[in-house]
Amino acid sequence: MSLAYLAVLLVSAAGVLLLDRRYRLFCWQDPARAAAVLALGAVFFLLWDLAGIGLGVFFHGSGRYMTGLMLAPELPVEELVFLLFLCELTMVLVLGAQRVLHRSSRRGDRRRDERAREREDGLR
Repeated sequence: MSLAYLAVLLVSAAGVLLLDRRYRLFCWQDPARAAAVLALGAVFFLLWDLAGIGLGVFFHGSGRYMTGLMLAPELPVEELVFLLFLCELTMVLVLGAQRVLHRSSRRGDRRRDERAREREDGLR
């Protein structure tokens, strides 16, 4: 039994949460909504995993970096942590990209307004 993979997932998730906190993108913007989104995302992907396991598409391979703790047959505990990490990372990336694009758009609008004012001043 090894905690290596679980530890890597938790450290990675902590890094994303720090970024999230710094820029108040997701969890620190609206914690209740973020918790609901994370829970729904994790449940969706867990159901996806269980369907894949039931169809024989997904299976748990033995790995020396895994804890060996199982939530269900063929479903390691690391999978739940990974799915929560995946949902958090996705939301931080999407909301961060939206913020960057919005600021870029506002900057472009200000420049257009300044050029229009300069043209008006030139016509007077």
